[in-house]
Amino acid sequence: MSENFSAFQGCAHFMTFHALGLIDPLLRNLEALGYRRPTPVQVQAIPAVLAGRDLMAAAQTGTGKTASFAVPLLQRLTMNGPQVTANSVHVLVLVPTRELAEQVYESFLAYGASLPLRSFVAYGGVSIEPQKNKLRKGLDVLVATPGRLLDLYAQQAVKFDQLQTLVLDEADRMLDLGFSRELEAVFAALPKQRQTLLFSATFSDAIRALARELLAEPLSIQVSARNSTVKNVKQSMIAVDKKRKLDLFCHLLKVRRWGQVLVFVKTRKGVDQLAAALRAQGIRADSIHGDKTQPARLRALERFKSAEVQVLVASDVAARGLDIDNLAHVVNFDLPTVAEDYIHRIGRTGRAGASGEAVSLVCADEVDLLSAVETLTKQLLRRVEEPGFEAAHRVPITGAGAAAKKKPAHDAKNGAARPSKRRFYGSRT
Repeated sequence: MSENFSAFQGCAHFMTFHALGLIDPLLRNLEALGYRRPTPVQVQAIPAVLAGRDLMAAAQTGTGKTASFAVPLLQRLTMNGPQVTANSVHVLVLVPTRELAEQVYESFLAYGASLPLRSFVAYGGVSIEPQKNKLRKGLDVLVATPGRLLDLYAQQAVKFDQLQTLVLDEADRMLDLGFSRELEAVFAALPKQRQTLLFSATFSDAIRALARELLAEPLSIQVSARNSTVKNVKQSMIAVDKKRKLDLFCHLLKVRRWGQVLVFVKTRKGVDQLAAALRAQGIRADSIHGDKTQPARLRALERFKSAEVQVLVASDVAARGLDIDNLAHVVNFDLPTVAEDYIHRIGRTGRAGASGEAVSLVCADEVDLLSAVETLTKQLLRRVEEPGFEAAHRVPITGAGAAAKKKPAHDAKNGAARPSKRRFYGSRT
């Protein structure tokens, strides 16, 4: 059966949403939103979800994965008819962060604008009472973070007796953030008979183990190569001494005439320090990280989207789920401590077929992190020298790079580097 669904992928460029069997109200909403043709993940996932199948999908950010589950679920809810009863939910979407929760919730509202369905979002950091009030009449769709969902469940504000579908969105990130125990508690409370859809940017061993536990004969979709980066993002790295990273970034911002830039820093304290240093240089900058209140995060994001600020400095946790149109540049001021986060970071640019650029500023003590990224993605970052900023402490070629140099030309061309024997701090153990 999975072969039949997978056969759609080769016809993705010619497929229409109408051919996927969607109802007229959804087709009209998609057209109004500017959706012309389904993406490869949508071509494969929509028929499977409509058919009630379990799904395990690896899809990069910007591939249209939210619509691939939201649209068919909205159709099934509409066709099933009867409204949900008090405090119950029909579809539960679990996400790792508040920002992603808002994004997915807004997508459900947009795709289902003309449908008689009730949706809401629940996450921590804000009052629980409005969320409890919304749940009193029951919801067709609840988008939630694991911790707040368990709070609502403990207060008997949400019931799962009518649950039809569970969606785990960015499941890999939920595991990275240490939600394993919360997820186990949620799974224990859910009915065994249900449809389960698991979406992850990568298929790590932990994700595969989770899928074996939760999914029944799932259709497996892998839109891009395992642990690959978005192909239309131009990637490079510049070796620089740590103390000169700020000067280099300001230099690049000016001489390369960058417009808006999303900059990643690995610690919350570092996020605030860099944003303050940029403002001191006269650069319009704001910051977003996990210690900020939800209203403050939303203000920073809106200021960036409206071009009121040029540079948004972010931590990995806070930036997950950010959906920013036409973002041309992402800068890794620090390399991530978890290699998989590199894929998520650069996926913020080059979305929906647009081109983008990701530049990493790498100092000598980050060579292990660089090696982990290059081994994970099976490609070497193009090294660029910036005149006037040559590093006194050179960044050596990583184990992944050395292995690639030893391979025959045809292997090197395909980018298949042997794993390094170097210990990778920041790789998954």
